[in-house]
Amino acid sequence: MTGKNFQAKRNAQRNRTLNLSEQEIELYKKRLINSESEIILTDFRNQIICGDAFDVLEKLPANSFDLLFADPPYNLTKDFGAEKFKQISLDEYEVWLDSWLKKCVKLLKPTASVYICGDWRSAAAIQRIGMRYFKLQNRITWEREKGRGAAKNWKNASEDIWFFTVSDDFVFNAEAVKIKRKVIAPYTENGKPKDWEKSDAGNFRLTAPSNLWTDLTVPFWSMPENTAHPTQKPEKLLAKIVLASTNENALVLDPFCGSGTTAVVAKKLNRGFVGIERDENYCLLAQKRLDLAETSKTIQGFSDGVFWERNTQKARTGRKLSTDEHR
Repeated sequence: MTGKNFQAKRNAQRNRTLNLSEQEIELYKKRLINSESEIILTDFRNQIICGDAFDVLEKLPANSFDLLFADPPYNLTKDFGAEKFKQISLDEYEVWLDSWLKKCVKLLKPTASVYICGDWRSAAAIQRIGMRYFKLQNRITWEREKGRGAAKNWKNASEDIWFFTVSDDFVFNAEAVKIKRKVIAPYTENGKPKDWEKSDAGNFRLTAPSNLWTDLTVPFWSMPENTAHPTQKPEKLLAKIVLASTNENALVLDPFCGSGTTAVVAKKLNRGFVGIERDENYCLLAQKRLDLAETSKTIQGFSDGVFWERNTQKARTGRKLSTDEHR
């Protein structure tokens, strides 16, 4: 993609997709740090680095990161702008995964956690390569409600995230990622709610986080976090991972950061970040999103320290969200 693709244009009334004006493109280009910059080794914290992950990972200091979140190209033929990925054999995909993941190992602290995104086609490859370097803890499946049906197959409506750790000593803040669910059949004991609470909005219960996530919404045109990136992850998804597997002031690494969701969420939750992205235009969008995060810490679907099910939350402003915004 070229910068022109992301330049601001008149959106429909409710279309809140982020674009860049010519002035913003000029401004953010001046801030760009590329893979040749010496700042990578001296002042790398809270930077979006424009360059190839294979080159940049070699220049980052060892034993620096508390969390690795990787959303690499899945084993599908897809155009990401500056990078195009062509589907290859599973054996070849394993080799490709290993080629960048092994560069990350020395960058992680002994207490670090690792999350790698993928789909059903890449499941075996991610698990095998991940277990070569880390301890497998779990596999998260999240409902991806977007997508078209297939005439002769099941509709693909989920993706996976593999959860590894460097060692048996790692951070996991279960209390920070509980989900607030509506109670369908409220149970009482001696006339009082048992493990749930009443409110004007209904009856709710805080439940333990599981490895099945059905409360996420893939960013789309009426959401303020939406960009033109074809595989953008929801901020809410990253918030779950960042809150669960890091403490405040931790440092998060994303070697395929796209339009900057990991960096933005880290900033909103008082963590540091390093994002690596080849496509200059996505780097510029990431910079704009980081600027917006200076004044708004809102993460849709997460408020007052609680993750909410779809269609149950009111925005912090008290404005009732529309059905589309809740999805």
